[in-house]
Amino acid sequence: MKHLAIIRMRAISLGAVAAGVIGLAAIPGLAQRSGLAMLGTLTKGEWTVRYRDGSPDRKICLRSGQELIQLRHRESGCNRFVVEDAATKVTVQYTCAGKGYGRTSIRRETPVLVQLESQGIEGGLPFQFIAEARRTGSC
Repeated sequence: MKHLAIIRMRAISLGAVAAGVIGLAAIPGLAQRSGLAMLGTLTKGEWTVRYRDGSPDRKICLRSGQELIQLRHRESGCNRFVVEDAATKVTVQYTCAGKGYGRTSIRRETPVLVQLESQGIEGGLPFQFIAEARRTGSC
């Protein structure tokens, strides 16, 4: 009799755990969090990147926000690893086979203004920059 009660309690506990897991999977954002969501909050359009070292400004067309991650390695097919994914800051490390690698941090101040820091290797040479990017129009 005692064994049946223990078996029933275990079955009820397992059922509750399974129901909880299924319940979590049904809530978007809890079971599978979309990566780099902060970049999606940036206003789409033309952005101007102003480098703090005096390099010429650069204009880019922002469609997803992820264009800001690889300013020095614009080719696709690079492997990315998300280091930090917060509400106002993301940091991504990436490697582009045979081309180099980089690590970029993007801090959101407003939907139309971000601060960038990036460093890595491009074409066998090191690079490092600090910049501000601001929406300046439509693409």
